[in-house]
Amino acid sequence: MTSLKLTIDQFKATGLDSLRYREIRDVTYVQRPVDAIQKLNVFVPEGYFENQTINGYTRETAPILMPNTVGGYMPGPSDYPGKTEWPTNSKTIIAALKHGYVVVSAGLRGWPTTDSNGNFIGKAPAFIVDMKAAIRFVKFNAETIFGNTDRIIPNGTSAGGATAALAGTAGNAPYFDSALSVLGAAPATDDVFAVSSYCPIHNLEHSDAAYEWEFSGVNDWYRQKITGPLDHPVFTPWQGTLSETEQHWSYELKQQFITYLNSLHLTDTAGHQLDLDTTGNGSFKNLIIKLLMASAQRAVDAGVDVHKYQGIKVEAGRVVGVDWSAYLKSLTRMKAVPAFDDLNLESPETHLFGDHETSAKHFTAFGQTHSQKPSVMAPAELIAAVNPITYIGQSDNIVAKHWRIRHGAADRDTSFAIPTILAVMLQNSGAEVDFQLPWDTPHSGDYDLAALFDWVDQICHK
Repeated sequence: MTSLKLTIDQFKATGLDSLRYREIRDVTYVQRPVDAIQKLNVFVPEGYFENQTINGYTRETAPILMPNTVGGYMPGPSDYPGKTEWPTNSKTIIAALKHGYVVVSAGLRGWPTTDSNGNFIGKAPAFIVDMKAAIRFVKFNAETIFGNTDRIIPNGTSAGGATAALAGTAGNAPYFDSALSVLGAAPATDDVFAVSSYCPIHNLEHSDAAYEWEFSGVNDWYRQKITGPLDHPVFTPWQGTLSETEQHWSYELKQQFITYLNSLHLTDTAGHQLDLDTTGNGSFKNLIIKLLMASAQRAVDAGVDVHKYQGIKVEAGRVVGVDWSAYLKSLTRMKAVPAFDDLNLESPETHLFGDHETSAKHFTAFGQTHSQKPSVMAPAELIAAVNPITYIGQSDNIVAKHWRIRHGAADRDTSFAIPTILAVMLQNSGAEVDFQLPWDTPHSGDYDLAALFDWVDQICHK
């Protein structure tokens, strides 16, 4: 069995340009790994080995940033400064080290991962089980790893943002204990202090309905088709128009979302109910419009011409309104119907919910009912287990206290409703949430590291 204890003499001195740091590479963070990707790298600013202070942090107080490279729920290999192969957050790691943070990058399995016999070993919940095991490993080695293990902050984008969010809500959740035990995860807790999540693709069982609530009536779609190997994908333009059947489905799913949203009984910061009427209008939609207006105002204040998109109303330098329909039409629809639970079982999300032998499964009743291939539904318990909002307000897990959620105002990959629900539910539960829709920003992350680090410093220096 693999030893899970680190020693100081394992750290090797290295550097990149003006950055000096020490690292431990390719550490196996579970006792019984099932795949070679389950390794992590630890990076520590050189100054901490000399008892220096960096940006107000010491070797004992520095936050531990844990960025992941997960995208499309595919494998997210461990990362390092200077890495150029996709996927990588190399620039994030370098900037974080210069700022005085300790960085831990763990490799996480994804839905295409197979063993030597061709059996799938990376289907849900493998990605979050691996993330939790990595967090436990860090805490188990608190005396050696440098940094404050009570200040662990996961960071990720898209499915990686969902991974970070799930780590933040499902701290010590009993559902994952068995899988962690099978891997031989370190005997430690896996709750975290804060979460940085960019455009999280989560709440999958309601994402199709949310997408149609937002884009209902916009029938032309434009996106990129992804082909080629996973490590060197090829992107080509792809477009189409919803058929009459798909337009009917869009309306049906929109109504499903209205029912779902109202069942959550969300409230704003003033305690007012956030809901929708039968046409899809209401205080919840108005909240998102206010978020878009705030985003556009920040852009106007920065000298940006926001009229790249239709429906933005500006008077005397003040954004006074957003025409929802006009804005979405100019933004354009990206996906057909359904957006995530693909009826041909070809989407990354349907592959996520496969099992040891089955490549893909549906995860919504709509997908299963209308499936164009023989199929079965993924277990309801599993679908709920990998949804971050499942754990908010529960008593047998720990939810991070501090959240920074960003979803671009030009992001068409999922509905604005999905991150908004997460942010509001966290606020309603008492968490501190910094949530924005950055202007003219597509589906992406780590584009505002200076602001991200300011936020980290604020919550860690309190």
